[in-house]
Amino acid sequence: MAHSFEFNVENREKMGKSEAKRLRREQKQVPAIIYGAKKPTMHIALSHNDVVVALSNEAVYSHILTLKSEDGKTEKVVLKAMQRNPGSQVKILHLDFLRISAKEKLSMSIPLHFTNQETAPGVKKEGGTVSHLMNELEITCLPSDLPEYIEVDIGQLKLNESIHLSQIILPTGVELATPIQDEDHDSSVATIFMPRVEKEPEPETTEETAAEATPEDAEKAQTEETKDASDKKDKSE
Repeated sequence: MAHSFEFNVENREKMGKSEAKRLRREQKQVPAIIYGAKKPTMHIALSHNDVVVALSNEAVYSHILTLKSEDGKTEKVVLKAMQRNPGSQVKILHLDFLRISAKEKLSMSIPLHFTNQETAPGVKKEGGTVSHLMNELEITCLPSDLPEYIEVDIGQLKLNESIHLSQIILPTGVELATPIQDEDHDSSVATIFMPRVEKEPEPETTEETAAEATPEDAEKAQTEETKDASDKKDKSE
C-alpha cells in the first residue's frame, strides 16, 4: 500500500534552547532542521500533534516526506533522526530531516517484515519458536528505489536453523549499506529454536504446610519417628 506524508512547517528565526522550550510548551510545536543536498540548513517547526499521528505509521520512517512551508515551497526529505523525551516516548523533542537528490544514493534503516513464520517446519512440525535477531536493515539506494520495508521469508526454516543476511532478497536497486565481506560478517537475521522448559522447584516443607497435613499423614510420620527411635535404641544396646 502506497503512503504519502506531507507536513506544514513554519520557518524559525530564533534559535537556542529557551526558544525551543517555548515552542514546545506554548506553541505545541516540534523544532526541527532540514539539511543536505548542498543547500543551507533550515530551522523549522512542525505541529507536535501532526508529528505524533504520522509517527504511529511505520511507513513514515522509510518514506520520502514532503515539507510545505508557509510560502507554498516544498522540500522532499527523509527522516534521519528523532529525539524523544526520555520520560515520555510520546513527546517528540526534535527532528532532523535530510534533503534528497534524485541522483544521489541515500542510506536508510528499513524495517524487516517476516513472513510464513507459522508454517515454517521448525515451528509447525517441531514446536520451535521464532527469534528475530534484527528488526531493521541499513541499506543504500536512490530515492526512487526506496522500499517501505524488506520482506524476509522464513517459511523453509527447520528447528535450529537461521536465515542470514546473504539469503535476504533485496528489491531492485537496493544494496546493503555494509557489504558482506565473508562468512564471519554474514549475520543471522532470524532463527528457530526450542525454548527451554524450566523445571519447577519442589515445594519446601514449612510450618504452614506441616499444619495443613492430614491426620493420616501425621499418624504415618509419628509411626516412622517411633520406629527410628526404636532402631537407635536397639543399636545402642
